[in-house]
Amino acid sequence: MIQRRLINKANALANPLETLHKFHEYITKDNNMIKLACVKAKDAPSDCLSWILNIMERNMKKMYEQSSWGWNATEKQTELTEEMAWYLVASCYDKFLGFSHFRFDIDNGDVVLYCYELQLEPSTRRKGLGRFMMSTLESMAYHNQMTKVVLTVFKHNSSAIQFFYALG
Repeated sequence: MIQRRLINKANALANPLETLHKFHEYITKDNNMIKLACVKAKDAPSDCLSWILNIMERNMKKMYEQSSWGWNATEKQTELTEEMAWYLVASCYDKFLGFSHFRFDIDNGDVVLYCYELQLEPSTRRKGLGRFMMSTLESMAYHNQMTKVVLTVFKHNSSAIQFFYALG
């Protein structure tokens, strides 16, 4: 099946960001240079993984508790570290500022880049980084022959809904 071959080819890459040079760095609206790195979850350094789990809880625990799913830190850690998980990580001077958890997958018969998470430190929001990271994911999807980028948002997360609608 051609879809599975495309997914396997994308997942076999050492770094889907490597050839996308214009997405390696981002200058924020307040003139900070942020570096982007892409790594498979299983290869993420322990300090990065600890920060990811921490920011997920800080940013999303209340959202999950307001949903029928509830918050389960162990389940979230398992999801974030599954074999097919990738991270796009933004940092400045070795300080983590944001990340996306994504996967190359098949969704409703389409080959897609599925964005599971896009999380930014509060101090980093509204400076263009989230938009830049989504553009990076779109470019990675395109260069790996994915048909689209998909994601889900809690319906009670109005700021995320506004952000993603503004992206188009």
